[in-house]
Amino acid sequence: MIPVAIALTVGLGPLLLGLAGALRARRAGGPDTRAAIPWSWTLTLGSALLYTLAFNLTFFIQELFLVLPKAFLPGVRPTLFHNNHDWVGENPLTSLFQGTGALAIFVSGIAFGFLLHRRAVRSSTLRLFIIWMAYHSLFQSLPQVPWGALNTGGDVGVAMDYLGLGPTAKVACALASMALIPPAALWLARHLLGVAGDASELTTPGARTRAMFQVATLPALLAMPLIILFRVPRNLTEVLLPPAVAMLMGIVWAQAGAWCVAPVDGYSRTRVESIRYPLAAVVALLLVFHLVLRRGIPFY
Repeated sequence: MIPVAIALTVGLGPLLLGLAGALRARRAGGPDTRAAIPWSWTLTLGSALLYTLAFNLTFFIQELFLVLPKAFLPGVRPTLFHNNHDWVGENPLTSLFQGTGALAIFVSGIAFGFLLHRRAVRSSTLRLFIIWMAYHSLFQSLPQVPWGALNTGGDVGVAMDYLGLGPTAKVACALASMALIPPAALWLARHLLGVAGDASELTTPGARTRAMFQVATLPALLAMPLIILFRVPRNLTEVLLPPAVAMLMGIVWAQAGAWCVAPVDGYSRTRVESIRYPLAAVVALLLVFHLVLRRGIPFY
């Protein structure tokens, strides 16, 4: 049942939603002559850099909260790295605490989502960063539940076994997490469109679809090589799989459903005007990852 749910969530669901949008556009007929947002490489590249920054910060938060609880266990000596963590020693609670990383970033996603809901941030660059932090917190945590239900060796799977969850409970948890993915992606899509341009420029399904490609889909693709720089050296599968899963789980829904969601209005109309600060932040974080964290920081 879980593989079927994954196939529906990642493949068939967004495909049907996207086809519905294409059929609607065909029935409308004729070229769309209404105003649309102009193409901006500054917006696209800035979004790609912020996407990169958010992915790696979220992954770091996950690893940090995998290490911190273990640091308080007698006989356990954990070490934090830039793309992983490890520990020496044994304690029965280490199995339970393999689930604290996913839990921490899920809570982080809710917190950043609350910031978006309040619309208190006026800077477009900072707002886009918060959107990507909410995105990665949710889409790095939610897929771990079905993966844990299928793979007892994964972090969440180990925690599930410690809690004594049976097959039925694991399936229920997996289905619940998968059910959250489409509404979360479409809710964040509204905020992404709000950053992309003025609501008056996003009145048609086609304009919203093009804007989503500019502000989210293309940036996510461009960010993949940058994210890899943060994750090496490590097994190639472990380098590529987490960012690929995070992108597929959410971006496909945001792009497929852009035609049918309304952009969040009420924000400042200033768009992302410079990539200087996002680029500086990405470079600084990359240096911290490889010059400080890569050697390992002991928590004992």
